[in-house]
Amino acid sequence: MTAARSSWDDFKREVFGDRTEIIEGVEVKVPTDVPFGVAARMGDLSESSAQEDFEELVCALFGPEVFEQWMEAGMGQIGLMTVLTWGMAQAAGNDISFQEAYTAIVSGDPGKAMSPEAPAPNRAARRSRSGSTGGQSRRTSPASTGSKRTRSRA
Repeated sequence: MTAARSSWDDFKREVFGDRTEIIEGVEVKVPTDVPFGVAARMGDLSESSAQEDFEELVCALFGPEVFEQWMEAGMGQIGLMTVLTWGMAQAAGNDISFQEAYTAIVSGDPGKAMSPEAPAPNRAARRSRSGSTGGQSRRTSPASTGSKRTRSRA
């Protein structure tokens, strides 16, 4: 038994769908897969206000020229973060609403909107949670080693 042959575009449309959404008057294809590198860049946005960083992600998720069209339509930073969070969740297979994406943005935890297998936080965020100061650690107290010996047996 041989499988029917189809083009990549036909296969992709059948498997991933061909859903579109109108956002700020611009019809965009709903993301169905996370482009390489986008998940890591999304985590860095909280520390950036550079227009180029946002533009790069919008282009990767929704296509070229969409960012400029949204800016011309008057989309602001919270709106853009809401749409990016929604788009990333859609791309990860989590069909959330714009309201859910917005709630995640204003709550300060856009990662909640992602799928259960959300990407790990960026390096700076992981390190900020660590108790490490970068200095030498203190010597372990002999009373806390669990050993009655006062010297090693060497």
